[in-house]
Amino acid sequence: METATAASVVGLLPQTMASYWGEDGINVQLSMGQTLTKSLLKVASGKLDSAIVPTPAFYALQDGKGPYAKMGDKAVALSKNVRALFGFPASFYHAVVWADSDIKSWEDAVGKRVYIGPPAGAANNQIRSLAKAGGLEPGTYEEVKTPWGVASQSFQDGQFDVYVGSFGLGSQSLSEMSLQRPIRLLSVKPENRNPPKTAGMAGGVIPAGTYPGVVNESDVYTFQTLMFVGVNKDMPDDVAYQLTKSYLENVSKIAESNPLMKHLGSADPFAGVVGQIHPGAARYYEEQGIEIPEEYK
Repeated sequence: METATAASVVGLLPQTMASYWGEDGINVQLSMGQTLTKSLLKVASGKLDSAIVPTPAFYALQDGKGPYAKMGDKAVALSKNVRALFGFPASFYHAVVWADSDIKSWEDAVGKRVYIGPPAGAANNQIRSLAKAGGLEPGTYEEVKTPWGVASQSFQDGQFDVYVGSFGLGSQSLSEMSLQRPIRLLSVKPENRNPPKTAGMAGGVIPAGTYPGVVNESDVYTFQTLMFVGVNKDMPDDVAYQLTKSYLENVSKIAESNPLMKHLGSADPFAGVVGQIHPGAARYYEEQGIEIPEEYK
């Protein structure tokens, strides 16, 4: 299973689940720090059993657009090889500027350098949507793309003016950064708090006081990413069943194990799901009396 950075919710969830899956007889080998748009393509091509899939990446594959634009109809055909097990709300986008910067809102970032995620990543369009919801129109700023792993240090080195990172609420790394030098978080406009469904995000709130060195005195409104565990359609039903069963029967323990995953305990298992549910996973939902929305059957 491929996933993103180890310290993110997207990385923490499968890392934490690996031991539970192992206890239930499923050996899951994790590969961290991957570009998930590429991981999805591997699953669709049968080169990888499973991956954490950003919801908008699958929309793009279905339509042959975005990072899959050059593939056209081939991308559309490959999307039919992917099935979902369960979805989950992941991290919150934090748009960070230094507190002593002249950028006090998204609208102040006109002409500035804005980090929008790794090259060809699903985050690119999501961060563009976030910026637009804050009042910063596309084409009015310089986009900077670099791998997630080096983005924080690049921001601290002055390589861009707005750093948009994907973190769980109360991220230790962001807390440490804010203690070294005070920061400000940029908020979307009140009327734009709910992103369109195809953006693969949900509205989210970063409560005031979450971080020690943040100068914002009120809540910050942002977007929260949505993900799902995607597998190849040929995954054996019993494996898909057990992966799903183990997760849903242990998700409350996961939520208690780390503050960054606290929100998972009450999450809808279909949040972020796109396409069809794997028959093995569907069997578990049916056994538990959990109704599968028609669009996922």
